[in-house]
Amino acid sequence: MNAILALEDGTWFQGVSAGAPGATSGEVVFNTSMTGYQEVLTDPSYAGQIVTMTTPQIGNYGVAGADAESAGPQVAGFVMRDPSPVSSNWRAQGTLRDYLTRNNIVAIGDIDTRALTRKLRSAGVMRGVIATGAADAAELVERARHITHMEGSDLVKDVTCAEAYDFETSLADAVTEASFGIPTRRTKHPLKVAAYDFGIKLNILRRLAAYGCHVRVFPASAPASDLLAWGPDGIFLSNGPGDPAAVTYAVRNVRRLMKGDVPTFGICLGHQLMGLALGAKTYKLKFGHRGGNHPVKKLDTGAIEITSQNHGFAVDPDSLPADTRVTHLNLYDGTVEGLRHVDKPLFSVQYHPEASPGPHDADYLFQEFLDEMEKK
Repeated sequence: MNAILALEDGTWFQGVSAGAPGATSGEVVFNTSMTGYQEVLTDPSYAGQIVTMTTPQIGNYGVAGADAESAGPQVAGFVMRDPSPVSSNWRAQGTLRDYLTRNNIVAIGDIDTRALTRKLRSAGVMRGVIATGAADAAELVERARHITHMEGSDLVKDVTCAEAYDFETSLADAVTEASFGIPTRRTKHPLKVAAYDFGIKLNILRRLAAYGCHVRVFPASAPASDLLAWGPDGIFLSNGPGDPAAVTYAVRNVRRLMKGDVPTFGICLGHQLMGLALGAKTYKLKFGHRGGNHPVKKLDTGAIEITSQNHGFAVDPDSLPADTRVTHLNLYDGTVEGLRHVDKPLFSVQYHPEASPGPHDADYLFQEFLDEMEKK
C-alpha cells in the first residue's frame, strides 16, 4: 500500500505503508540511534511526535517484550528508509511491521530519510501527516498546517499513570532487563524514592531498583504533600513529552518539594521542570537532541560522556538564578545539560543516564543520587 508523509512547508514524500493503515499527525523529528527502535517507539517522551530514524535499516532484529519502555508504542507515527519485513534474532518475538500494525501505529517506509533529516536540521522540526492508501498530498499539507504546535502543549497528562503504585521487581530482573550489570555499590539499607511520572521510562525504574531503592510512582498531578507524606529519602522527576512551561501544576509541585531538604534528581523533562521551579526559563530548540551518540562535557572534571538524549526544549542559562550552577554542557551546541543547586541537594541532567538504548557513561549519576540520600 502506498503512503505519503506531508510537511507543513509544502514538502511531501511518497513511500509505502510500513505499519497500520490510516492517517496520523504530529511533530516530525529525527533520531540518530543505530539500534533501539523499540525503546524509541515505547518512550512516552515521544508522545505527539512522528519519529524518523536516520539509520537506514530498521526492524531487522524484530521486537521483544523486555525492550519496551512502557505498556506499548507512544509515538504518533514512524518513518524509515528500509523497513525489514523479517526479524533475525534469538530474542525476537515478532516482526516490527506486525508490532506496529497490532498497536495501530501508522508508519511509512521507502522514503529518502537523509533528505528529510537535512530539511529538519535546516528548517527545524515541522508538523506533518502520514496517510496510507489513496491520499492527496496537497490536502495532507494543509492538514499539517492546522496541527497544534508543540509549544504550549501539556502532553504529560496523556501519558502519566492514573494512580500511585509501587514498582516491584527483583534485582535479577532489574539488572537483566536493563543490561547494565550489577552496580558496584548498592544502598546500605533500602531507600525510598518517590518518583513523579511525567512519562517515566521503565529502565529508569529498573536502574533505581538495581541500586537498592524502593520506588513509589506518583501521577504527574499528585500534590507535593502526597509524596512527602510517604516519607521518601529522595524525590525523582522523570522524563516526559511536550512543553515543560505548559505543565504549570508540575512546576508548582516541584517548587514546593524543593523548599525541604529531600534530595531531588531530575532527568530530561524533570530537569527542565526543576529549572523552571528554580526560576529559570525554557525555550524550544530548532530540531532538538534525539539519539544515543550525543557528547556532553562534565564541567567539574572535563570528562566527556557519550549520552542518550530525547528532548526538544532546553533551559536558558542566562535565566538561571545565582544559587544554581551549570554542571554539564552539550558539545554540539553548548546548551545546558546539567544543573545543581549550590546549597540544597538538588541536581538534574537533560540526558538519559539509564540509556536504553544508548551508552552507559552516565550511570554514575544514580550513584550520586544514592550518595545524597545516604547523607540524610
